[in-house]
Amino acid sequence: MPADLMLIAYDGTENSRRAVEHAGRFLSAERAVVVTAWEPMVRQAARMSGLSGVVQPEWVPDEDTEDIALTDAKAVNSEGLDLARSVGLNAEGRTIESVTTIWTTIVEVADELDADIIVTGTRGTTGLKSLLQSSVADHVLRHSHRPVLIVPPGR
Repeated sequence: MPADLMLIAYDGTENSRRAVEHAGRFLSAERAVVVTAWEPMVRQAARMSGLSGVVQPEWVPDEDTEDIALTDAKAVNSEGLDLARSVGLNAEGRTIESVTTIWTTIVEVADELDADIIVTGTRGTTGLKSLLQSSVADHVLRHSHRPVLIVPPGR
């Protein structure tokens, strides 16, 4: 029996493309939602500089201009949506602003939609690098109470 809804986390990387392809090949669902979570440039700038609440750099957009991160996320989501449809999924796209972390956003959207399964790609790091750079997929797996299909990188 097919799932009612699968959520596919899509960030435009080769690993996320593989995840979409595997979802189309091995899973069936009435509906698939391709989710691209994005973080506003102001928060990215603060995180990169280590300074929060400081004067924003000139390259950060003002309130009247669409954030470049949102523009990019919309393009990435459109690409993911096209790919999902090309592998036979009845898909719709969503671009969601991440207020906390990307993985939290994915888990929260899955809860909001009552998704039956979350599909995501991963970098496939191991050893010390894995301990130092825990991936979004790892966090989704550990913090979601839903089944998660994690597709490793191709060899």
